Amino acid sequence: MSDALTLPAETRDRAGKGASRALRREGRVPAVIYGGKEEPITIHVEERELVRQLDLGHFMNSIIEIEIGGKKVRTLPKDVALHPVTDRPEHVDFLRLTKGAKVDVNVPVVFVDEEESPGLKKGGVLNVVRHELELVCEADKIPNEIVISVKGKEVGDSIHISEVDLPEGSTSAITDRDFTIATLVAPSALKKAEGAEGEDEVTETEVIEQHAETVEGEDDQVVDGE
Repeated sequence: MSDALTLPAETRDRAGKGASRALRREGRVPAVIYGGKEEPITIHVEERELVRQLDLGHFMNSIIEIEIGGKKVRTLPKDVALHPVTDRPEHVDFLRLTKGAKVDVNVPVVFVDEEESPGLKKGGVLNVVRHELELVCEADKIPNEIVISVKGKEVGDSIHISEVDLPEGSTSAITDRDFTIATLVAPSALKKAEGAEGEDEVTETEVIEQHAETVEGEDDQVVDGE
């Protein structure tokens, strides 16, 4: 998993929309730490530093150590509210982590060994059904990504969760079915070509049949004339 990130914060004296707007004008983002059978703590963090950490790409799957008054609180980000127009962060929810805690996270999927897939070599396309996996992980063992090999996969093959070796401390949050993560499909150009060949065969057959019917009709007319 990623190294823990450190995010300095200060406690909030006042809550409410008015107080939150005032903080945002000062370049601060309101936030809350909750969970762990303790009272929630309302805080605010520097917007610039928060945006920097969000831009790392793995913020939501990282342990965030929030520094408040010289103490660190281990947390996991659970929600970041963004402004609908500017995309600036407006509020963050942090879940307080306790020893031995397990958390639900969405972990991105990365596919490897594409050069060793016969189906992809033939021009097949990897159709990704799930770009992330919903996992239940031990708080100190959250993976950055789940690596899945497509080695040996042919067009028409599917990859299911049962084929994936999840890292130690992680299990699938979905346990009632063996869901599909990706499939190898034929490219649209190939499908169209096959479809066109089929249409040509049908057309050719129809022409032959029509010609045969015409010849039979002419023969009948000759017989009748005789």
